[in-house]
Amino acid sequence: MLLLLLMGASIVSVAAQETHAQWRTEVKQLEKDLYRVSMTADIDSSWHIYDTLRTEFGPTATVAEFNIADGRRAEKVGGVTISKEPYKYYDDIYMMEIGYFEESVTFSQDIRLKKKNAEVELYVEWMTCDENNCTTPQELAWTVSLPDMTVTEVDLYAEDTISAPSEAAGTEGKSLWGIIIEAILWGFAALLTPCVFPMVPMTVSYFLKGDGSVARGRMRAAIYGIFIVALYTLPIAIIILVTRIVGGDAVTADIFNWLATHWLPNIIFFIVFMIFAASFFGAFEITMPSKLVNKSDSKADTKGFGGIFFLALTLVLVSFSCTGPIVGAVLIKATQGEFWEPIIAMLAFSIAFALPFTIFALFPSMLKKLPKSGGWLNTVKVVIAFIEVALGFKFLSTADQTYHWGLLDREVYLAIWIVVFTLLGLYLLGKIKFAHDDEVKHIGVGRLTLVIIVFSFVVYLIPGMWGAPLKALSGYLPPLTTQDFVLGQEQAPVVIQSSGTEASAQTEALDMGTPKYSDFLHLPHGLKGFFEINEAREYAEKVGKPLFIDFTGHGCVNCREMETRVWSDPQVLDMLRNDFVVLAMYCDDKKRADESDWITVGNRTLKDIGKINSHIATTQYGVNAQPCYVLEGRNGELLAEPRSYDLDVDAFVQFLKGGLENYRK
Repeated sequence: MLLLLLMGASIVSVAAQETHAQWRTEVKQLEKDLYRVSMTADIDSSWHIYDTLRTEFGPTATVAEFNIADGRRAEKVGGVTISKEPYKYYDDIYMMEIGYFEESVTFSQDIRLKKKNAEVELYVEWMTCDENNCTTPQELAWTVSLPDMTVTEVDLYAEDTISAPSEAAGTEGKSLWGIIIEAILWGFAALLTPCVFPMVPMTVSYFLKGDGSVARGRMRAAIYGIFIVALYTLPIAIIILVTRIVGGDAVTADIFNWLATHWLPNIIFFIVFMIFAASFFGAFEITMPSKLVNKSDSKADTKGFGGIFFLALTLVLVSFSCTGPIVGAVLIKATQGEFWEPIIAMLAFSIAFALPFTIFALFPSMLKKLPKSGGWLNTVKVVIAFIEVALGFKFLSTADQTYHWGLLDREVYLAIWIVVFTLLGLYLLGKIKFAHDDEVKHIGVGRLTLVIIVFSFVVYLIPGMWGAPLKALSGYLPPLTTQDFVLGQEQAPVVIQSSGTEASAQTEALDMGTPKYSDFLHLPHGLKGFFEINEAREYAEKVGKPLFIDFTGHGCVNCREMETRVWSDPQVLDMLRNDFVVLAMYCDDKKRADESDWITVGNRTLKDIGKINSHIATTQYGVNAQPCYVLEGRNGELLAEPRSYDLDVDAFVQFLKGGLENYRK
């Protein structure tokens, strides 16, 4: 068996007498650590088995379960898939539509290994029928062992890690192209910074001294651009790849999730942004050690590709004080997605940054057409400083939300931004001056345009102080639930009303009481709901409603955008309030859970709310990113395919309606 598994597939036949369906198992290796485990029913001619939709009065549905024996060794990826759609017909006896499978049908589950020797426990329950007879329900259970993997054993549930990242497969919803375009724009923006611009004449003077053919000159310029890209991209790529080899995708994701949500890196990022801002305002100069810069600069005078490399290294080092915060912003933005997105983001940034220098290396005479450095560069520097101050508070806000410090509620955050951008507008008007600024005697069209944009942005922010949603910035602001005063806010009812046809008048009037953890966790738009899964399931059973599970995070930008742009739709909000029991599971919360909610995984005990919810997300639902929305019916039945980040309101409404219809069947 093991030998066949290592070859990529294994087939085990499981048969039962007089069942008219024989089950076999197949395991296929999809990637290095990703396997697809399948259970196939070969059904006798003229017989059939029923689909997986459980009904109260209908025939016995087919149940196919794939359970991980040890969640530390493997995890489910996605849900169970079925090889074909069932045939459907209206049954006069059951008075309902029934689905069934004939001949053959396969149920599959993707499994990703984390450690060696994972076991998957398989379970099936079914009933076969023909036109005249049905057999009694049958069930089988067996175990499949996945092959050894060359994965170093690490404790993925250490106290300083979280098993799931904060941002969703959601960055796919935001699109990889969006990340690439944003990184490219930052790359071009970096060229205007005062530490980068002076490197243009240095580049041109170096390549003016070059000799040889035109073809050789072009090759040297191309090599120069490649070196710049490599010096920016390779370091981050090496870090990501090494962590992936050592501990797998989960460890790499944990590292970036730790960077995105833990208080220590967020406070460090906040301080770094403030230091760079102070430097750009003129308080002091940030430079790389002169010894390091001089050494690389001296090497640049040598001939051949070695000299070109050291010229590129000099450019990277000298420009560090200006590109450092920009690079950091690009990486932090990208690390909220999958492990490979920081590499792609850095590659896009460095290509955009290197492109003009490559062109200058090809055509040194273009230098004559460039404006000389001077006061305008200091203006660019100060404008960047104001933006650095505003963006820096995002990191402090993430730590504040994750640890519930209460330092940066929404109105405090907005007040800071309003003041910062008002001061930026006054600076552009020449009403505020710094030490190295030239006197502003008049305002050009370009500067006036920036002034209009900045003050328009300030005007847009002001209504947010009274609770305006500010949808364009929803991913960057603290949630509205942290705001003390919201103009015209309606108090959400304590009693959940139901429009569901299955709920009786008595269950409609059931009081939620005070849900666990609701003293520091909240739902948007005045929704009432739960924050612990067992409590939510129990209540959903009492009131006869499906469960809407929101896998979310305090540091999840896409989660806030979904809540502001999609959940706020009147139809969506009405369905969430009346037709579902809402459960928000924060996967990055650092609060200690009640001891009764702790989960023991191997020799580790998960105690924090975020770790517990992350473990439930990965082991019970195959979810490893936020936001992700799951509709659950009775006995844990999934009512629809889970949904991640997607701002299509109509599609979200159909997602909710489809789940509700399946629940009522």
